[in-house]
Amino acid sequence: MAIRYIKRGKPIEQRADEDAQVQQTVRGILADIRERGDAAVRDLSQKFDNWNPADFKLSDEEIRQIIGTLPKQAISDIQFAQDQVRNFALAQRTALQDIEVETLPGVVLGHKNIPVSRVGCYVPGGRYPMVASAHMSVVTAKAAGVNHIIACTPPIRGEMPAATIAAIHFGGADEIYILGGVQALAAMAYGALDIDAVDMLVGPGNAYVAEAKRQLFGLVGIDLLAGPTEVLIVADETADAELCAVDLLGQAEHGPTSPAVLLTTSPELAASIEAEIGRQLESLPTADLAGVAWRDYGEVILVDTDEEMLQVADEIASEHVQILTREPQYFLENMKNYGALFLGAETNVAYGDKVIGTNHTLPTKKAGRYTGGLWVGKFIKTVTYQRVTEEASALIGEYGSRLCDLEGFMGHKAQCDLRVRRYGGG
Repeated sequence: MAIRYIKRGKPIEQRADEDAQVQQTVRGILADIRERGDAAVRDLSQKFDNWNPADFKLSDEEIRQIIGTLPKQAISDIQFAQDQVRNFALAQRTALQDIEVETLPGVVLGHKNIPVSRVGCYVPGGRYPMVASAHMSVVTAKAAGVNHIIACTPPIRGEMPAATIAAIHFGGADEIYILGGVQALAAMAYGALDIDAVDMLVGPGNAYVAEAKRQLFGLVGIDLLAGPTEVLIVADETADAELCAVDLLGQAEHGPTSPAVLLTTSPELAASIEAEIGRQLESLPTADLAGVAWRDYGEVILVDTDEEMLQVADEIASEHVQILTREPQYFLENMKNYGALFLGAETNVAYGDKVIGTNHTLPTKKAGRYTGGLWVGKFIKTVTYQRVTEEASALIGEYGSRLCDLEGFMGHKAQCDLRVRRYGGG
C-alpha cells in the first residue's frame, strides 16, 4: 500500500515529553489537595482562576438569578439540545436489559443493571463556555438513573458562566460548584468543600484535567481519558476543498494541540487543501488556535483506494471521523476503530458536539481501538447473581471440587465438598 504524507504533524516523541510534564504537575496538585484539603483547593482556585468565593456552591436563588440573565432564545436552544441528547440516551438505556436464565436444571444465573450512585460531572470552561458538555454528562447521567449528580464548572474571566450553569441546572444536577481544573476533580473525588465524595468522575477537559482523571482512577471510576479533540476527514474526489477545510478547522479551533487529518484518494484535493485552509484562516475569528493546531498537528495523507483509506483510518482510530465519499455506507459497515462517525456532507462534527443527540465525550489517542464514548452504559454497573437448588448444588459441587483440586485451592474445594455432603443425598 502506498501511503504518501503530504503534510505531517509533530513527532510522537515531542508529544510524549509534553505529556510527562503534565503528569508531574498534576501529581503535585493532587498531593497538595490530599494533604491540605479545602485550603489547597481554595489556593489553587485563586491561583488558576482568580476565584475564591465564600462558598463555591451555588444556592438555588443564585441559580435562578443567573438563569434569569439569559435571553429566552438561549434557554430554548439549550433545552432543545438537551431534549435530543436525553431522547437518544433514554433509547440507549432501553437496550440495557436485566436477564435471568436457567443454564442447568436448578441453576439460575442473572445480571442486573444498577446505576452508579454518585457522579461528579466536570464541565470545562477556559476560552469557551462549554455549554454542550453539560448536556453530554449531566443529562446522560440522569437518563441512566444516577441518584445524585454534582457538577463543577470554572468561572470564565472572573464571571459566572450563565449559559453553562443553566445547562447544568436544566440537565438535572443536584449541586453546582463554580470550580475548575484539577482542583475541581480532586474536590469531587476526595470530598472537599463539604462535597460528599463521588463514585465516578466524567467529562472532558484540557490535558491537566485528563491527567487528573487518570491519576484518580481507582479511587473513583471515570468515563474515559479524553485528550485534545481529533478529527479525521475521509474524502474521495467527490469532496471539495472548501467543505473539508471548514470541517478540519472547525475542530482545530478547540486548541493548539488538536489533530486534524485529511485522508484522501484525490491528488487534487490533497494538493489544494493547504491553500484553502490558509484562505479560511484569514477570516476565522479563532484562527489563533486553529492555525497553530493545523501547523503543528495537521496532516494530509494520500492513498490510492477506498480499501486503503479504510485501513489507514482504522490505524489512526480518530475521535471524530467524517466520511465525505461516494459510498459512506461502506465505511459504516466496515470501519472498526473510531469514536463517532459522521456519514456524508450533510452532517458534521459540530452537530454531534452541540445539538444532534449523540454524545460528544469520545475516545482520543487511539482509544477507539478498545472503547466507545460516554453513554448511559458508562453510568451503569452490570452485576451478576446466582441462585441454585439443592440438587443442582450437589452436581455443581462435584465439578467444582475437582476443578479446585486441579488448581490447588483447597479452601475453595472445601466449600464445594460441604455442599456435596449436605445436598447430595448420599
